[in-house]
Amino acid sequence: MISNLFKSFKLTIAFCILFSVSYIFILWLFAQVAGPNKGNADVVELNGRIVGAANVGQQFTKDIYFWGRPSHAGDGYDASSSAGSNKGPSNEEYLADIQARIDTFLVHHPYLKREQVPAEMVTASGSGLDPDISPKAAYAQVQRVADARGISPEKVMAIVNANVEGPLLGLFGPEKVNVLKLNVALEKLETSNQQTK
Repeated sequence: MISNLFKSFKLTIAFCILFSVSYIFILWLFAQVAGPNKGNADVVELNGRIVGAANVGQQFTKDIYFWGRPSHAGDGYDASSSAGSNKGPSNEEYLADIQARIDTFLVHHPYLKREQVPAEMVTASGSGLDPDISPKAAYAQVQRVADARGISPEKVMAIVNANVEGPLLGLFGPEKVNVLKLNVALEKLETSNQQTK
């Protein structure tokens, strides 16, 4: 009886170790084959210096940069407090937050009408860490960024269009623009313009 229990215990431990290692290996292998950047963080560099991870949102507030979605994860998209607000669309505090964001957005984008403000630019995501916006949300900001940088809207629009990412395998998910990569592309344009002067 005791020997049978001991054999059963040994077998349980062996299977736990086998399946634990197998599970981790299968996930690692899947990330290497199908995951973006082979399962590693997609870091973005500017002038040889890492400026952030492309898969985690960052806070941009200056007019020379494109802005991402608002975050409930504290100032600066704090990953340790990633979460949504859990406030429903009839919550008065939520509606006041949305109204304040719309008003702020319109101050910086006076060429837009209230109904032209993209919803994603005034509503926070569930994770609070979204790194991407839709092309529509980027297009709404082109004039502001162009004016702030003193370059033509056409140049800024070309950079946006060059940074639009299609759906995964052409099928899954919407088109998107990574805000950090877009802003780094703008900085590179500025650097190359200064070097040619």
